[in-house]
Amino acid sequence: MTGTPPATGESPCAELPPATIPGMEGQPSFTLDMPAGLPLPVLIAVPHAGRLYPPELTARMRLPVVASIRLEDRLVDLVGRAVARRTGAALLVAQAPRAMIDLNRGPADMDWDMVTRPWPARPQHVTSSRARSGLGLIPRRLSGVGELWREQVAPWELEERLARVHRPYHQALNDALACLRAQWGAVLLLDLHSMPPLGSRGLSIAAACVIGDRFGVTCAPDLAAAAIGQMAAYGRQPAHNRPYAGGYVLDRHGAPGRHTHALQLELCRTLYLDSHLQDAGPGLSRTIDEVAGLVQRLAAELTSSASAMPMAAE
Repeated sequence: MTGTPPATGESPCAELPPATIPGMEGQPSFTLDMPAGLPLPVLIAVPHAGRLYPPELTARMRLPVVASIRLEDRLVDLVGRAVARRTGAALLVAQAPRAMIDLNRGPADMDWDMVTRPWPARPQHVTSSRARSGLGLIPRRLSGVGELWREQVAPWELEERLARVHRPYHQALNDALACLRAQWGAVLLLDLHSMPPLGSRGLSIAAACVIGDRFGVTCAPDLAAAAIGQMAAYGRQPAHNRPYAGGYVLDRHGAPGRHTHALQLELCRTLYLDSHLQDAGPGLSRTIDEVAGLVQRLAAELTSSASAMPMAAE
């Protein structure tokens, strides 16, 4: 299932029309797996693992192979897909690449010098430090790689990417969360990412995963604590909000006061990739086991707490 908003009055679980990748007609920009009767109120989202690159996009990249691998949350969708199959969680996976548009950035959060003038209207500037460093709505540069593009983006291209990838993805995510919340009384979004190995940063052991909740804003504290405790019980060194607290996905969709909780999970790529951090490695199976256990633990915590509280008024 892929999507744009259902018509007014339709159920949030209604089937949604397709959104496709610009330059790859017929290829959905994301997939949503949410069959009826899901056994738990959890949705796993994977916004940065898309690997479908239109030829015209790669032709405009200075170093397409290096840049694409660095930008992607390399193969973390393998973890998400396997965990969803095992646990029965709903699953939303982006197929459009992050190089085209970053689904974890707001629509105006970019380096506007990347866009040719004249602009149709002056953009609302909310550029973050990440965008200024090169990782905005359309990534511009990478450390050790430099500038990613041979030319600027036309305003109509930016709008097309927003209209066919960014807006439909977030509308589908919003509607799926609403559907699950309506069925269960509460819902958890687990936004799944991967990260390069962290230095120890003064700790005796470098963190193998980071749990982000926007410093307590997007998830109930007991759920975040359960996630940290579960990963620690597996022998993985967890960190909380540092250096990754979550981004636009959590800001937009996390609303604990309305029983919609959102956590970001960053997994170190050494956990599930090979020594070159490019292909699936020997740790993939264990990582799937652990994330599946985490999902089941969080679902149990959520359903237990949801049964004891009334739904907030919409």
